Amino acid sequence: MDLRLTETQGMFKKVAADFVKAEAPSHLLTQWYLKRQTSQIDLYRKAAQLGWSGMMVPEQYGGAATSFTDCGVVFEELGRGPLPGPFFSSGVLAALIVLEGASEGQKKALLSDICSGKSIVVPALTDRGAHWGPESVETRLTRAGDSFLLDGTKRFVYDGEAAMSYICAARTENGEMALVFVNRETPGIFVTPHFGFMASVAEVRFDRVRVASSSFIGQAGAGWRILEAALQKAIPILCAYQVGACQEIFDMTAEYTRNRVAFGQPIGRFQRVQDHCVDLSIHLDAARYVTYETLWKLDSGMPGAASVHEAKAVASEGYYQVCNFAHMVWAGPGTDYLHPLMAHSVLAHTLYQYLGTPRHHKRKMMDVLYPRENT
Repeated sequence: MDLRLTETQGMFKKVAADFVKAEAPSHLLTQWYLKRQTSQIDLYRKAAQLGWSGMMVPEQYGGAATSFTDCGVVFEELGRGPLPGPFFSSGVLAALIVLEGASEGQKKALLSDICSGKSIVVPALTDRGAHWGPESVETRLTRAGDSFLLDGTKRFVYDGEAAMSYICAARTENGEMALVFVNRETPGIFVTPHFGFMASVAEVRFDRVRVASSSFIGQAGAGWRILEAALQKAIPILCAYQVGACQEIFDMTAEYTRNRVAFGQPIGRFQRVQDHCVDLSIHLDAARYVTYETLWKLDSGMPGAASVHEAKAVASEGYYQVCNFAHMVWAGPGTDYLHPLMAHSVLAHTLYQYLGTPRHHKRKMMDVLYPRENT
């Protein structure tokens, strides 16, 4: 296994790092997270012009057709911000759902606009809070003549406020799970942002929203299978974003321990501070190496299902714990919302349960490694 970056990947890394520094300096980022202004559509479209939306989409549909690691390198730098906006939800996850399940006509109609940033499509998947899995989909599709009516509430939709359209998971009258494409301007859609200790999350309610039969992505009963296939490719990119966030927290915390003086010496000389930095480093390294091993496996065509679940569990837990240990070092200054650490803390809590908690993915990893016979 060779995790060294190629010359092209090094170029991607530098361009992305320069973009974050120029377009989203820390004083702006802290204001965005403080004021819950995390949609940042203009910023997202600037990034889309660089080809960062739909990076893994084939060129025939307007994408860049890059490798998993190419995309991961870019998202690692975006995570160092942490850059807000629908970079992952629309540019990666929604694009891959369409690529995996849509008809050829739908791919041609939808993917080019997603890749260019013209269209922002956000998946609205589960209804039951932090729960994940097909059983958490409760929104209903009821036939009404030659179309359908969509009813239900998606309680935690990541980047839901930024969406121009949704890919909504719902159940048909016979209980099958379907994915349908819904324009946000359709009557009956209500979006309410959440303002707790989380970022970029909204409740999206569908009240008798009319959906055409042509809006189905794939067959009605194939909804969760399509989603699972897309997640196997998308989740490692989200993990790379979290790795970048962990690296940024480590770098700024290590610098703080060298410059902050207490009792006549840098605080980095104190044993307890060193302990926190070691714990922080352990979680960073675990997230980095399991994520990039997963990206390498996928690029090499090796079986990667177990590694994908492992990466999501380790990266989400790692981001959460890195923030905790950094707070122990920074103490009071790190709890100010104008401090960059608070933006990371809010986002780490949000991404911890997004697309399944670490506990869920550890179970899924074991199911892949040690399959159980159906009883």
